[in-house]
Amino acid sequence: MRPETQVTPLEEVLKSDWGGGKSPFGVSWGKLMMWVFLISDAFTFGGLLVGYASLRISSERWADVERVFSLHLFGKDMPLLLIAIMTFILVSSSGWMALAVHAAYNRDKRRTVIYLLLTCLFGTLFLCCQAYEWSKLIMEGLRPWQAPEHPPFYGVRGFGASFFTLTGFHGLHVLSGVVYLLAIAWRVAKGVYDRRGSYEAVEIAGLYWHFVDLVWVFIFTFFYLF
Repeated sequence: MRPETQVTPLEEVLKSDWGGGKSPFGVSWGKLMMWVFLISDAFTFGGLLVGYASLRISSERWADVERVFSLHLFGKDMPLLLIAIMTFILVSSSGWMALAVHAAYNRDKRRTVIYLLLTCLFGTLFLCCQAYEWSKLIMEGLRPWQAPEHPPFYGVRGFGASFFTLTGFHGLHVLSGVVYLLAIAWRVAKGVYDRRGSYEAVEIAGLYWHFVDLVWVFIFTFFYLF
């Protein structure tokens, strides 16, 4: 005999995640406001990237990006090595942030603080690499309003403006994120969220940090690789 097919009651389906009828705005005020901020910030970064793309397409000549951002190690130039290291550091920081959110869900105060501090450490390392990159290019004569006439800059004036604007604006977000996460870590350590009965503030901070990391992926792809 063929076993009878079990039919799930309609009420059970409607109560599950597949039931539908749930408002997408059924989130806390703090999380909703963070999403609104991130969407508006995404438009800002999008406008900067579109402006860069327009400048790049309209320019007859562009700087040799591989040589501009190369590191001279062991007697040879290694194109984009520093940028690859910076990308690895920032993407890794997202992993630590995800672990911090997971620990927060489990109300593990100690691990939440540790992972938040590790995220801040990786963000600080990224900023140190960016400071080295900026100082190196400034010493080579690159400015927002001009570029050296010699290779690999070829006097492309728009290159300096694009570089300092895009990376500077993103670096400001990373710096703000590090300060933000340090404040959240301090509040976790002080037991603020234990008394409040919710660690949602850690998740909200995670949304901001993951957004900053995602923006860097776009900058890395469109500015450094093309």
